[in-house]
Amino acid sequence: MIITDTVHLLRECDSGTKMAVTSIDDVLDHTQDANLKQLLSESREHHEKLGNEIHSQLISHQGEEKDPNPMAKGMSWLKTNMKIGMEESDRAVADLITDGCNMGIKSLYKYMNQYQAADNTSRDICNRLISIEETLRHDLRDYL
Repeated sequence: MIITDTVHLLRECDSGTKMAVTSIDDVLDHTQDANLKQLLSESREHHEKLGNEIHSQLISHQGEEKDPNPMAKGMSWLKTNMKIGMEESDRAVADLITDGCNMGIKSLYKYMNQYQAADNTSRDICNRLISIEETLRHDLRDYL
């Protein structure tokens, strides 16, 4: 059970880091403020770095990567393009990413509760991903 829950939690974290990187990529070209662009780029790097660590853990547990749900990815792309199309501003970018952070945090806590038998390493990774999301959400408040 521990290995199963560990792999499931790592896979969900993997999907989350990929979704975050994609979402940031989708808005970076629409960001005007240099500080906001830097903030988003740094967060993207944190997500990628943690994603690489997750991949290593998945390999060590003979688990496979997990891509984000195609429906969720498509809906995110659609929402981003509609919102940016109506208002191309740093406020719109911050609003979109803040919504993404909120959804990510909620999902990660759900998976932590669902996969309670996951090992401490995977739970630590999940907590670090939550922390990255919470920090980004907090740092975006000035742009809303």
